[in-house]
Amino acid sequence: MKIKNLIVSSLVIMTGWLLLTWTFELYSLLIGAGLSILLAFLFCGKCDLFSEMKLTPKAIIYTVLYLIIFLVELIKANIDVTRRVLSPSMPINPGIVKVETHLKSKMARLILANSITLTPGTFTIEINEETLYVHWIDVKHAEEAKATEDLVRKFEKILEVIYE
Repeated sequence: MKIKNLIVSSLVIMTGWLLLTWTFELYSLLIGAGLSILLAFLFCGKCDLFSEMKLTPKAIIYTVLYLIIFLVELIKANIDVTRRVLSPSMPINPGIVKVETHLKSKMARLILANSITLTPGTFTIEINEETLYVHWIDVKHAEEAKATEDLVRKFEKILEVIYE
């Protein structure tokens, strides 16, 4: 049993509890903490989901930074896709691009792929070790290096600090 996985899993579950209940009453916090620990023990006792994650102050700060950058990119992509929907005359150039990542951690690559997919206008089709294939609503660069710079690097730099 990996203590690190239990701690991180408990914190993730407790965060979910706080977001769902939206209260800081002692009784609610105790129930949430108890359930978080129990669920983490039952379901994450043998998993290694968070084993690659660093639990340093720098990694925690970069996790918050990652969430902020992801939210900014999410808003920008939503505005772009909304403009394309409301203005059908706007040109689109859909296609599949191949991008490379330097991330070695499976969890970091998974988060990267999901971040790309959750951003409107892009969809990660396949992950093959260091290569991701992404459907892009408006391919700006067919060259792998430039597409990688546009889609991957902004997320990858921060994920390297958290997971590598």
